[in-house]
Amino acid sequence: MHPDQRFINYLQHNDSRGIVEIYHLYADKIVRMIRHNNGDEADAADILQEALIDIYRLSADGKFVLTCPFEAFLVTVCKRKWFNVLKKKSGNPVTKSLDDGFTFEQNDETEANGIADQLERENTVMQVLETMGSTCRDIIKACMGKEHQEKIAEQLGLTYAYLRKKKSECMAQLGRLVKAHPLFNREQ
Repeated sequence: MHPDQRFINYLQHNDSRGIVEIYHLYADKIVRMIRHNNGDEADAADILQEALIDIYRLSADGKFVLTCPFEAFLVTVCKRKWFNVLKKKSGNPVTKSLDDGFTFEQNDETEANGIADQLERENTVMQVLETMGSTCRDIIKACMGKEHQEKIAEQLGLTYAYLRKKKSECMAQLGRLVKAHPLFNREQ
């Protein structure tokens, strides 16, 4: 566990002082990076907030262990988020390297990239899930929690047997959709 795990803990516990510390330490760096790459302060604020929300979601189950400096991880997540925004705009080429002003040890960057890849894959799966029909979406989301499937079936007004059958069908459909997504297609 890296000593910067405390930043992850701040996010997990919604510690307002800790979150203020994160903004105090890293917001200017993120703003500088975004401004050097066709963005403004508002873009940087949005990217930083989205990155912190993603990191919170990644760590919400309490099992996430930071193995690199938080700064390297946060900057990597923000870089990727901003790069995706630029790709979507496509009219705005990246004018400078997204590495402006940041140097990390190779191991730190490799670790941060690995975690950022995982985060991007998880977000993509959730985006694909949102495109599915409401029945499948509701069943899969409900089954992501820690509740027993018998209770989930009751809450959704389904029989336990139907829930299991439908969940299996929905997961197969989600698997096909995810495999067809360009992010996962390029990994094959």
